[in-house]
This record gives sequence, C-alpha cells and structure tokens, in this order.
Amino acid sequence: MNINQFALIPTVHLSDGLEPLAVARLLADSFALTAVERDHRGGTPKFERDALRNSGLLSLIIPQQYGGYGANWQETLLVVREFAKVDSSIAHVYGFQHLMLATVRLFSRPDQWERWFEQTAQLDWFWGNALNPLDDRTISKSYAHWHEFSGKKSFCSGALDSEMLIASAIRKTDGELVIAAIPTLRTGITIMDDWDNIGQRQTDSGTVNFEKVRVEENELLTEPGPLSNPFACLRPLIAQLILTNIYLGIAEGAFNDAQNYTLHEARPWKNSNVALTSEDPYILSHYGEFWVSLEATRALTNLAAEKLDDAWAKELALTEEERGLVATSISAAKVLATRTGLDITSRMFEVAGSRATHAGLRLDRHWRNLRTHTLHDPIDYKIKELGEWALNGSFPNPTFYS
Repeated sequence: MNINQFALIPTVHLSDGLEPLAVARLLADSFALTAVERDHRGGTPKFERDALRNSGLLSLIIPQQYGGYGANWQETLLVVREFAKVDSSIAHVYGFQHLMLATVRLFSRPDQWERWFEQTAQLDWFWGNALNPLDDRTISKSYAHWHEFSGKKSFCSGALDSEMLIASAIRKTDGELVIAAIPTLRTGITIMDDWDNIGQRQTDSGTVNFEKVRVEENELLTEPGPLSNPFACLRPLIAQLILTNIYLGIAEGAFNDAQNYTLHEARPWKNSNVALTSEDPYILSHYGEFWVSLEATRALTNLAAEKLDDAWAKELALTEEERGLVATSISAAKVLATRTGLDITSRMFEVAGSRATHAGLRLDRHWRNLRTHTLHDPIDYKIKELGEWALNGSFPNPTFYS
C-alpha cells in the first residue's frame, strides 16, 4: 500500500453536521479501497482506526451530556452494519467499542461510567476487549485497597491500539468472575501480535498477558456488577446483536460484490442460450433467493434493535420477562443472519462463475470472515433456546452468551 491510499481516507466528523450513517458511508467507501490488501496482510488497521478516532463515531452511543452524540442502538448498529459490508474487521472492533462502553454503563456505578464516558468522548479513546469469560487463566489476588491480575486472556479483539481494556479474571479466594476497566498501557500488560486466523484478520483478536497488573478498587465493575439484574443482563444481548449486524453486513457486502461481478465480468454459460449473464434464469433464481433472505434478515434484525432500545430506556425498571423477550428476538435474528450469510457467501460464486475465484479478488474473504465469526458460539444452542421458548415458554438463562 502506498501513501496515496492513506490520503484517500477522508477527514470527516460528526460535528460537520453529517448524520452518523453518512459519516460511516464516507469512511466505508475509503476502507473498501484497501480492504482486499489488508485482509491479505492482516495485522492492525492503524490508519482506519485513527480515522474512526477522528470521526467522532467512537462516542456515538455516549449521551450528549457526557460529550457524545447520543445515538440509540438502532443508529449505532446501522453504522456497524455499514462497515461490515466492506470490512468486517473494522465493523468488529467498532462494534466492540460500543459493547465495552455498554459494559461499564451496565456493570459499574455512575461515578465510574460517567467519568469514563466523558474521557472517551473528550480524548477519542478506543476500548479493547480482554474479558472472554470462557478463558479462566487470569487470576485476581486481593490486597488491602487494590488487586492484582496475572495470567493470559485469549480472543482479545481490538486490544492492540486501544487506550482502555475491559479485562476479567477469576478471584483466587472464591472463583468468582471479576471485571475491571484499566488503561491498556498499564505496567504488566503485554498485548501479543499473535492473531492469524483465516478470517477477521484485522481484529487483533489474539492474546493479552497480565503480569502482576495492579488494578485499583475504583476500576472494578462491582456495583451492580456483571449480570446482576435484568438491565445488566442486556450486555450479552448487545453483544449478540452487534454480531448479528456484522453477519448481515457481510452478507450484504457479498451480495454487492457478486452483483457487480455478475453484471460486469461474468460470461453466460455456453448452454444458457442467453446473450447476457443477467438474463440467465438460474442466476436470476439465485438472486431472488438471496434477496428474500436478506430482506427477512433485515426485518428481524431491525425489529430486534427496536426492542433493545425500548429495553435500554427502561434501565432498572426492566423486568426479567421484558429482557427475555428481547433475548428471543435477538436470537432469532442471529440464527437467520448466520444462515443467510453462510448461504450467500458460499453461493455467490455460483452467480459469478469460476473466474471469480481468482486469488487476487479475495472474494472468499466474505465466507472466511463470517465462518470465523459464526463459530463464536454455536447457533445449535441458540435454536435449542428458541425451542424452549416456543414450546415451553422458557426464556434463555442469562449468561455472557445468551
């Protein structure tokens, strides 16, 4: 990549009077110019992350009284989806920025999250993830007025090039999960550049090492704490809906790339008896099925976002039943987005033809990104939970994955 490509990233900011989605589209158009090469290279998308810092979009969900834009979840998730159409790694770290902000809002005291919100908006902080509750290798020891984290944490998306981390550890005395918000550059934290998967190659979802990291008492998220009430239990649902929008965005991006290739590059099959590929009845049938699936997924995903916003507005007045209804809505959208995405990212080659498999195009990145991400937690268990709801009226039990 040369310096001229870096210069193509526009300098835009929410303060310019543009709507968030308009800012996202301008940035996404520039990200698309280098997405193929960056997918091949992997590593940290530093210039793209800095463009996000300079855009004001990192504070999109932060209320205006704390210096943010004051968007709701529907607006924020549409921005995530817009980025996912061209670069699902950017969408991933951007979506997790808002998941981390939601984490401190839901799990900590007002005097904690209000300060972090203000600093994020003022200083354009990027938040990284080092929570991963399934990885229990990091241990927390308690001292008089502070704590110490030591161990490793895997799948730490966006940790590299971040200012703050949401980190978790297992408390040595009782085995309980402890979560903290700490500066990424704190002594004892080492972020490993060891992420080399087939997809999501620029999410920096590798390992973080904690070596006797000091964590202050006021950095622990204990009041009300993780999953402590129905409102706090919205955190895993926000995570699930962020992923759903990433999956849908990948599917839409694959559709767009396939459509462009079919119209401008693909050649009619010799037995089709048509002059143009766009007239082939079988190809038209594929596109019809793609469109139906996308429309259905958009409808379910948008409906889930509306329900999340309603639940978010209730705050501590949210009931377990209301939370459960949001959970089933988001799970249904995620299942459909997974199936739709995997179908389109695979079958797109049937409408584009064999030349579309040229390695330089890297059209396979859509499938690789989606397949990597959809293994985050198996949809078979989501379907089982939905079956429990549909047949027995039982809501999913709140965990970090449901």
